[in-house]
Amino acid sequence: MASRKAASPLYGLVLAGGKSRRMGRDKARLLRDGQSQLAYVVSVLDPLVDRVFVSTRADQQDEKERSRFDRIVDRYQDMGPVAGILSAMDEHPDADWLVVACDLPNIDASTVSYLLRHRSPDRPFAAYRSSHDDLPEPLCAVYTAGSADIVRGFVAEGIRCPRKILIRSDTQLLEQTDPNSLHNVNTPDDLQGSVFGANS
Repeated sequence: MASRKAASPLYGLVLAGGKSRRMGRDKARLLRDGQSQLAYVVSVLDPLVDRVFVSTRADQQDEKERSRFDRIVDRYQDMGPVAGILSAMDEHPDADWLVVACDLPNIDASTVSYLLRHRSPDRPFAAYRSSHDDLPEPLCAVYTAGSADIVRGFVAEGIRCPRKILIRSDTQLLEQTDPNSLHNVNTPDDLQGSVFGANS
C-alpha cells in the first residue's frame, strides 16, 4: 500500500463513461483473453487501493459489465472525464483518488504502484510526464483529498480539460518508467497489434 496521509483513504476511479465515438463500440467492453478491458483495469488497481469504483454516465450504470463493480454515476453533464472526477470527489470528499482511464491496455501494477510510491503528500496532484510532449498524463494520476476546489475553480472558468487543469496547477510530475504503459486506444486502427489480438 502506498504511503499517504493517514486520514485520507486511497480510492481508485476507473473512468468508463466515455461514448467511444471514434472506436465505434464500447472500449470498456473490449476483450483481452476473455476479460473485458474494464475488468482488467479494475484488477490492476484493486490490490493497490482501499476501494475501486467505476465512473459511468447515468445511462450506463445498469450496463451488464459496469454493474459488476461499485459505480459512481456522473453528476455533471457534457464535461468529459472531469465530470467523473468531480462526481467521485463529491461522493467521497475525504479520499485521495487514483484516477485511471479504462482505455489503457498496457497499464500495469508496476506503473501504478510507482506513481503511488513516489507521489508527494504536499502536492494536490501527481501524474506522469507524457513521453510524447512532456505534459501531464491526467488519466493516470492522483487527485488528493481537498483538491476538488481547485478543479471546480478551473471548471468555473471554462477549463474542463484535466490536462489543462494539471498544467496550470502545482502538479508533481514523474518520469514514466515504461513509455508504452500509458498508450491508449481510440480507433479500430489502434487495436491492430495490441493485446486485444483476434478479438479486435
